[in-house]
Amino acid sequence: MSMNPHERQFNHIIAFEVSKASLVVHTLPADRQQTIANTPGQVRRLLKAEQRINSKLGLGPLLVVCEATGGYERYVLAEAAALGLATHRAHGSRTRLFARFNGRHAKTDAIDARLIARYGLTPGLPLYDPPSPEQASLRLLRQRRDELQQMLRMEANRTEHASTKRLKSSIQRHLGWLKTELEAIETEIQALIESAPELERKAKLMRSLKGVGPQTAAAILAYLPEIGSIPKATAAAIAGLAPIAQDSGQHNGKRHIAGGRANLRSSLYMAALVARNHNPTIRTFAMTLKARGKPNKVVLTAVMRKIIVILNAIVASGQPART
Repeated sequence: MSMNPHERQFNHIIAFEVSKASLVVHTLPADRQQTIANTPGQVRRLLKAEQRINSKLGLGPLLVVCEATGGYERYVLAEAAALGLATHRAHGSRTRLFARFNGRHAKTDAIDARLIARYGLTPGLPLYDPPSPEQASLRLLRQRRDELQQMLRMEANRTEHASTKRLKSSIQRHLGWLKTELEAIETEIQALIESAPELERKAKLMRSLKGVGPQTAAAILAYLPEIGSIPKATAAAIAGLAPIAQDSGQHNGKRHIAGGRANLRSSLYMAALVARNHNPTIRTFAMTLKARGKPNKVVLTAVMRKIIVILNAIVASGQPART
């Protein structure tokens, strides 16, 4: 998703409340609602019809809005992109906060579709930037890799509680399959990165920073495709590593992190552990924080934040790290 907010005010809004099988669609300014099947053909026909209405009535700039709904919004995003329509993919938490701000506490698909439409009138919403085919494939592969890694940990934990030879044998066979599949997925991820010049360029730049290996670089490319094109504060915020102030009047509250992309943050965790021990610059930074009495959790979070900021700067400059 592009992080540069547009300045235009959109007057014609097509909002989608998304579910697996159907879409509740609310349009403004007509204030009209209908339900269609969640299929590419149905979405395409509706969007084309709204384009014709817009052209005939001169309604002004048109915006498609939908919530991120675990992938079920993919047809809306793909068809809107194919037609060249401005699109915003909204965070569900933000639309719910918008509903509360407007005093709306009831929740049905019809109510939600209407609220999403009115949310679409908000100036400055960031526009969705469709990923390249390589970027989309990389994200899917990396997600599968992370799922396999999680299953491996779960099965390994079950081993110590297996009380019979039969159970132990079953777990070991499953572990063997998971390890083989994980290796195959990781090989495919690296082959995909090497086949895409831009992905390969960014991966090499990131791996020049001591502590960042192939898996961390792949995770960042998958979960932070904006790397190198955003301000450093934005990079930290997307990862959920930007400290949030809790100050009011004379009270200076303890700052904490919140939100962000959890899958990106978890991938940075291992890189932070390695870099803290083997990267001289990062190690000095961590030791300085520790000497100031910062808890280990705070130190590690700060290291993760520093790594993503450094990597963003490295990719932006096109120059490899010096350490």
